[in-house]
Amino acid sequence: MEKYFDAFLNAFTGTLDWTWKSIVFEVPWYTNYFWGLIVISLLVWGMEIVFPWRKNQSILRKDFWLDGFYMFFNFFIFAIVISGIYKILGLLFLDINVTAKSLAFIDISNLPMWLQLVVFFIILDFVQWFTHVLLHRYEFLWRFHKVHHSVKEMGFAAHLRYHWMENILYKPLKTFGVMIIGGFEPEQAFIVHFIAIAIGHLNHANIKITWGPLKYVFNNSVMHLYHHVKALPENHSHGLNYGISLSLWDYIFKTNYVPEDSGTIELGFSDEDVFPKGFFGQFVYGFGKSKK
Repeated sequence: MEKYFDAFLNAFTGTLDWTWKSIVFEVPWYTNYFWGLIVISLLVWGMEIVFPWRKNQSILRKDFWLDGFYMFFNFFIFAIVISGIYKILGLLFLDINVTAKSLAFIDISNLPMWLQLVVFFIILDFVQWFTHVLLHRYEFLWRFHKVHHSVKEMGFAAHLRYHWMENILYKPLKTFGVMIIGGFEPEQAFIVHFIAIAIGHLNHANIKITWGPLKYVFNNSVMHLYHHVKALPENHSHGLNYGISLSLWDYIFKTNYVPEDSGTIELGFSDEDVFPKGFFGQFVYGFGKSKK
């Protein structure tokens, strides 16, 4: 028991220390996710201001500050709190001889670095797409995912408005994705993580982006806006356009849907009138019986 407590404490303090060092610029710039998030956010917000898609939407849109808080809460505060639990789970798996290589399907460590990053990016994106589908298909998961879909006006910061339980749900499956490639994470994986943050911000931003012919590969703001549509079509009753960074999974599995691109659709879900509007209400939401 002592080793688990020590592991929890070391992971917690280590993550807290790394976050503080990031804030005060004591980590390499290319691994500084704190200021990286801020820079990407400011750049995309600037694009929203200069090139707004929905021109009648305020620069400080509805729930702007709530979403801003969610960005730092989910990306840093909760990550610090939960880091110790992840470390304990890792030790428990080691105790039953389950290692990072136990589920290895392919080995990418000998590939050129650029190809390692591409494979890493594609596998993790598919795992997240599949997890996203599960969040919509199962009621007990959907109750948590409602936090993300409670956005009524889309903007870049809505990207990281989600229930803290999603951190717990996504992390094990993303770890599974890494295990598939032999537990190997490319040395330059920070490139993938920053690209994913930028694409996620752009997908939620008040900017009309379609990528032209590349829309069949990369997710975009028009496609993702329809993911948040309140009135789902009958043939997509659980949801649609589940793509995270890549749209190709939706086209492959026929979950794509973009009937028009005006950007004027209503967002939300059917029982949003009884959904809590503030952070603390949303923080505890999902653990009781659904009101729907």
